Amino acid sequence: MMSRMAAVEAMMWRSLFQWLRRAPLDLAPGEQAFTHHRIVNPILGAFIGMSIVEIPILDVIVSHVIPWPPARWITLALSLWGLLWMLGLLAAMRRTPHVVGPAGIRARTALGVDITVPWEQITTVTRSVRPLPSSKSIQVEDGALHLVAGSETNVDIHLRSPVALPLPAGASPPVTQLRLHADDEKAFVAAAHMRLTSMAL
Repeated sequence: MMSRMAAVEAMMWRSLFQWLRRAPLDLAPGEQAFTHHRIVNPILGAFIGMSIVEIPILDVIVSHVIPWPPARWITLALSLWGLLWMLGLLAAMRRTPHVVGPAGIRARTALGVDITVPWEQITTVTRSVRPLPSSKSIQVEDGALHLVAGSETNVDIHLRSPVALPLPAGASPPVTQLRLHADDEKAFVAAAHMRLTSMAL
């Protein structure tokens, strides 16, 4: 558990560094990237904005209320770490798009999920907006693995047979569908259809 959390944390800091450098995404020839972060941008942006406003206010309060000088620096360090963590999460979302390419569909999240499904295992890819009652980023129900963004998915990837998909905490139960969210789900489905059609020829 601790090693997985450390790996996710390292990925977030690496993503933040690459985002600030405006480094290009690491895509192989023929691969297309599809983002999945726009639906959560308003919420995450609001938290980041509130943190920026809160840090100096909290610093003033702590420095005048707690008569122990290190408390101010501890609080400031924790507040800045929280702000950088949220910026790192935003960067990781932008740096880990879903990918449609020659090898198959690569489904990812900013929290360490990285699943590649070969075209041979896929029958169809369809657009289907599904609101979910929980905002958990990984959910398994009704024989489907959901990679959730903003409490919804909008792309269904139908598999030829039940398969256990790799997750950070271990393989999922066997599922017949992988459902995810893409910012431009129509383009995602069109790209997948083009690949499946070329495979059938």
